[in-house]
Amino acid sequence: MRVLVAEDEEVLAELVATGLRRAGFAVDTVYSGDAALAYLGLHDYDVVVLDRDLPRVHGDEVARTLVASGARTRILMLTAASAMEDRVAGLDLGADDYLGKPFEFPELVSRVRALRRRSARPVPPLLERRGVSLDAVRRTAERDGRDLELSPKEFAVLQILLEADGATVSAEELLERAWDAHADPFTGAVRVCMSKLRAKLGAPALIRTVQGVGYAL
Repeated sequence: MRVLVAEDEEVLAELVATGLRRAGFAVDTVYSGDAALAYLGLHDYDVVVLDRDLPRVHGDEVARTLVASGARTRILMLTAASAMEDRVAGLDLGADDYLGKPFEFPELVSRVRALRRRSARPVPPLLERRGVSLDAVRRTAERDGRDLELSPKEFAVLQILLEADGATVSAEELLERAWDAHADPFTGAVRVCMSKLRAKLGAPALIRTVQGVGYAL
C-alpha cells in the first residue's frame, strides 16, 4: 500500500507517483540515493521503485543497504539499462523485479501490486466480514450487494480494517500504511476519512472506535 519512488528524473518520478496514487497506493518521491536511504530508514514501505542511476548514492548501493538491513520492502528496479546482463546484475543485488524504460504504466502498476502481495502476510484477494466484501484485485467494495463507491484512501482504510479480521487498528498504523510522508499526524486526516467511510457503509454501524486504541470492524 505504501510505495517509495526513487527516480532522479523529477517529471518521470511525479508521473509514476501520480499514477500509483490513482491505483490506490500512498506514494513518496525522492530524487537521489541518499534521500532514498533516509526515507527507507524512516518509513515502512511495501515496495521501492528504484532507479539504478541515482545521484549522490548509486541505486545499486541503495539496494545493497536495504537488503542487508533485512527490511521487508520489495525492490522494483526501473531503469534504462535493460539488457539481459543489466537485469541479471540488478537481480543479483537483491532486486525482486526489474522493469526497463520505456515501460507501459499498467505493467508497472501490476508489478508493484504483485510485489506488495509478496511483502505482506498472505491474505485472500476477496475479503469479507459482516456483509462487507472487498475485492483487492478489481478494486471494488460492497455492503450487502450495494456498491460503496469509495475513494482510494477510503478503500485503503477499509482494506486494512478487513485484513485485521476484527482486531483493533491504531490511527498511527492507518496513517503509516495508507498516507504518504506529507500527511500531518495532527490534522485529523484519519478521523475525517473514517467519518466518510462510516457514512458510505451506512447503518447499522460497522466500524467501532476503541477509545485510546484505534478502530475495529
